[in-house]
Amino acid sequence: MHTPAAGTTGGSRDPADPLTVVIDARIKSAESGGVEGILVGLAGSFSRLVDGPERYLFLGLEGSDEWLAPHLSGPARMVHQPRAGESGATLWHAFRGAGSRAARRLGLADPRSQRIRGPQVDLFVEGLRPDVIHMPFQKGFLTTTPSIYHPHDLQHLHFPNFFSESVRAWRELWYRELCAQAAVVAVSSSWTRADVVGQYHLDPRKVVVVPLAPMTAAYSEPSHEAIRETAARLQLPASYLFYPAQTWRHKNHIALLEALAVLRVERSLVVPIVFTGLENEFAGRLRRLAEDLGVSDQVHWLGFISPPDLSVVYAMATAVVIPSLFESASAPLWEAFRAGVPAVCSNVTSLPEQAGDAALLFNPLDRHELVGAIERVLNDDHLRARLIAAGKARVRSFTWDRTARVFRAHYRHVARRPLTDEDRSLREGAVGL
Repeated sequence: MHTPAAGTTGGSRDPADPLTVVIDARIKSAESGGVEGILVGLAGSFSRLVDGPERYLFLGLEGSDEWLAPHLSGPARMVHQPRAGESGATLWHAFRGAGSRAARRLGLADPRSQRIRGPQVDLFVEGLRPDVIHMPFQKGFLTTTPSIYHPHDLQHLHFPNFFSESVRAWRELWYRELCAQAAVVAVSSSWTRADVVGQYHLDPRKVVVVPLAPMTAAYSEPSHEAIRETAARLQLPASYLFYPAQTWRHKNHIALLEALAVLRVERSLVVPIVFTGLENEFAGRLRRLAEDLGVSDQVHWLGFISPPDLSVVYAMATAVVIPSLFESASAPLWEAFRAGVPAVCSNVTSLPEQAGDAALLFNPLDRHELVGAIERVLNDDHLRARLIAAGKARVRSFTWDRTARVFRAHYRHVARRPLTDEDRSLREGAVGL
């Protein structure tokens, strides 16, 4: 593996200096799903975390940081990578043959996968001389500085048909290399931890569960006036089911559309539904399916909406339905709990662990089981009240302040800085939900 030249990493810093953490936030708004909310939550929490000597440098894209910059203050600030051609640009080091090895591991024949570049050295980041580098999304870079890496999930190994051969090879190459390099591999659930440890044969001691807080908790609560204005502007129905998810195939919008058709045809129940989230090329197929099933008049496609608007859509929803086939942990489930909206969700992967007794579970491959769950949550007032109360209790302890403090404990540990009693407790507790 290529590594940075000697003397370019945080290892040369004076241990008496404040611990410096670089957090990679080089994404554009609306393009990275839940990662945006994670970064906003961490930015606000680290800005308020002033009881330690750390400083947090969020690495952003110049001209595309308006979504994050307002949340930074105090010990947290933005640093912009120079534009291409300026001093400090990324140094590219391809892994010769690495793409081919990843292709062989997956049994792929696509010759394009043999030209995949692996992770590279980033000279700009190295020049910041951090003590720790936090890579909160699947892309990353090579470094000898201690790093924390989030693979998020290994869906490509469980549902390979949802990915092109080149994307599967890319994920396999990058995830394995960056997990092997990391001092800490962070995941959001015990189910995902077991999956990552087992699939990649990692030392279980370095794979830790850091449950994330609801993304909506990183933003201010909407006022009654804002709720009224937003509901009118978005033309929200008086009552509706809500599913916030990009139109990836594993999100299983198809099941919801088919359930709406069953409810309409067999139960004479016309249920509006609101979909939010970035729409990719699969969205066209979903819209055509809605037409074919005769439910297009019930479906409201809002696309990507701002966090304040998202909070309003939650607040007005009758129920949140999550039919996903695969989740490392579900942000919409936490958000529904926090908003006081009853949740109905799949019984697969990490979801039962996350839901506990606070959501109504169903088999996402059984349309009639989904139909029955929707009917129950719409018609059973006692069930709705129980789910709302259990959801609020379930999510109460998951705050961005706690998440930030858990990460700070890991930053201090991997940088060999003194740990407080709180740090030790948080690290020991970062095993499961």
